[in-house]
Amino acid sequence: MQRPERAFIFDLDGTLADTMPSHFVAWTRVAERHGLIFPEPRFYSLGGVPTEKIAAMLITEAGLTLDPKTIALEKEQTYYEALGPGGIRGIEPVLALARTHREGNEGPLAVASGSVRRLITRTLDALGIAGWFEAVVGAEDTARHKPEPDVFLEAARRVGAEPAGCTVYEDTDIGLEAARRAGMRPVDVRPLIAAAAAKPGVTTPAV
Repeated sequence: MQRPERAFIFDLDGTLADTMPSHFVAWTRVAERHGLIFPEPRFYSLGGVPTEKIAAMLITEAGLTLDPKTIALEKEQTYYEALGPGGIRGIEPVLALARTHREGNEGPLAVASGSVRRLITRTLDALGIAGWFEAVVGAEDTARHKPEPDVFLEAARRVGAEPAGCTVYEDTDIGLEAARRAGMRPVDVRPLIAAAAAKPGVTTPAV
């Protein structure tokens, strides 16, 4: 099988899907229950870091003896239960990029996220775009996580592309650093999203 010359790898939360506010609400509820401190600016600075790793950090800082895995599962379930019909909105400027790459047969598409697979699947299904991606890599699939390059390298491996031929779309500094470490072309989608939001009468609709 011939290796594709190009591939396009997308982060999920905050890149393809406007789910970050919902993740923060879930984290806030869980943190309050257990005496953890997780202010909003720090939450956004840790975008792309797996939930269990964040839980371990917060527990250590609070001097508590909670189980990080249990806290992570509680947070993920709280978020999952909040995702009812219409609860997930797509980020149209980024979806448009993915749609263009796909319709133009420019190369395979993949998702590489710090989230767990069941949440990734639920989000992609809700947006109706699960069939766009030849590979989905989640927190369970690599031992190291962003800003380490492993999640992107694994996505490239699964679609059969060389890292140098991959473009990564990300909305966090941690994710962009991971793409650079992977030897891929990083694209910060935040200016694109901001420009679209600034246009009069333009919204970011659900797909």
